[in-house]
Amino acid sequence: MRIGVIGAGHIGGTAAKLFAEAGHEVAVANSRGPSSLGGLVASLGPKARALSPGEAVKFGEVVLLAIPWRRKEELPAGELFAGKVVIDAMNPYSATGGIIDLGKATSSEEVAKMTPKARLVKAFNTMGWKTLETGSRPSDLLQDRLAIFIAGDDGEAKAVVAKLIEGIGFAPIDTGSLREGGRRQEPGSPIYGRPLTARQAREIVR
Repeated sequence: MRIGVIGAGHIGGTAAKLFAEAGHEVAVANSRGPSSLGGLVASLGPKARALSPGEAVKFGEVVLLAIPWRRKEELPAGELFAGKVVIDAMNPYSATGGIIDLGKATSSEEVAKMTPKARLVKAFNTMGWKTLETGSRPSDLLQDRLAIFIAGDDGEAKAVVAKLIEGIGFAPIDTGSLREGGRRQEPGSPIYGRPLTARQAREIVR
């Protein structure tokens, strides 16, 4: 697939590497511009390129959002995401590291308001980047792989993301809808920040 990655930090850069190694075409973008991404793109190999954020959204069949949630207003215009499978890996942390109170809403529901025609899936937000970097187990049975949780309201979009997760050596575990499932993935929840096998994760989610 063609995957656009907005944000080239720990999670974005690591996910881009895993996607490229799995054979996908990857476009990486950040707020500093393509010229700042030469080293990262070179390390990702021939299937990777650096683009502007808007170009990366247009490029991708799937788009991963991996910038700080508090800077979500810097994302490209919402209409560019129309029809795209969008993976929201952002968590609602403030600049000082506290959790932003969103009332009854989840952080992904707030992102969905900005990208109303996107096919939004919450994923890649509960796992530390070092675990993402080193935890791939493509030769293991799914139940023995580390879990990456997904939530969303579009079943087909979730299936696309689940297949991508399996392809990079992890196991997709569905936590439910964007609201209830997204709440299960929030910072401070029992599954947040814990390396769990799929077997362990299903017990907790159940």
